[in-house]
Amino acid sequence: MTALAAPPPPVRESAPERVTRRGRGRGLRRSGAGRTLRGGKLVYAVLVLAVLVSAFPFYWTLVAASRSNADLAKVPPALLPGPNLAHNIQAVTQEADIGTALLNSLIVSGSITLGTVLCCTLAGFAFAKLRFRGRGALLAITVGTMMIPPQLGVIPLFMLIAKLQWVNQLQAVILPGLVSAFGVFFMRQYLVQSLPDELIEAARVDDASTGRIFWSIVIPIARPGMAVLGLLTFMTAWNDFFWPVVALSSSEPTVQVALRQLGGGYVNDQSVIMAGTLLGTLPVLLVFGLLGRQIVGGIMQGAVKG
Repeated sequence: MTALAAPPPPVRESAPERVTRRGRGRGLRRSGAGRTLRGGKLVYAVLVLAVLVSAFPFYWTLVAASRSNADLAKVPPALLPGPNLAHNIQAVTQEADIGTALLNSLIVSGSITLGTVLCCTLAGFAFAKLRFRGRGALLAITVGTMMIPPQLGVIPLFMLIAKLQWVNQLQAVILPGLVSAFGVFFMRQYLVQSLPDELIEAARVDDASTGRIFWSIVIPIARPGMAVLGLLTFMTAWNDFFWPVVALSSSEPTVQVALRQLGGGYVNDQSVIMAGTLLGTLPVLLVFGLLGRQIVGGIMQGAVKG
């Protein structure tokens, strides 16, 4: 007679598996890295509302840039783009040298961003992982400069660039912004959390110099933080108006200085101003698109470490 096979032992579920099985109808999904919460209709409704509220100013800029000034004065105003976008952009090019302004802003913002990211990463690495005398005092002084209003330094800074004969030249705007106290503090905090001391010690054992450690180890690890700092710095430099309008003339303007020349007359032409604003916003959106993946990666890395 054939022996009857013993029934298989019951499979015992772990607590996460039981929670996942019970919560499938409630929106829980099991993933390789752990449980993932799937939002319901209310969550999606709130997210869609947040996206619409955030994107509406840019959409309204597009609508206003494609309409006439008379259309914008109507009540209620038009909510769909019109046919005057090309005409308003042509008016922008006639009233202001927007091409030169865009080029100058790209040069100024790009130079400030590259210099700030490199110098602040170097300084942040030194404050975070190197041991030297007076490190705490220097960091306190650096952070303390953030409490000083920048307007207090405008007069001595202008006297300095006038003595150097840099007035109406782009270096007068670039050099004062190459390093920021916020960038140094930001990169220092990022590297304290993201760069293990054991990795530096292993590189020291392999007889790597400080420069080699910085270029081969620190830069790849700090790339998400550098992307975040780069985007913030680029936006700040691109939107800066006060110091460029002091240091530069109307013949060598940045975008923000050139925009003040638009829509002149007894009645300001808001459609032309919005067309210039639209042109000045597109490079910022392009930079965000290029650095968006690194920014999201840096945020997720910080969330996992936290």
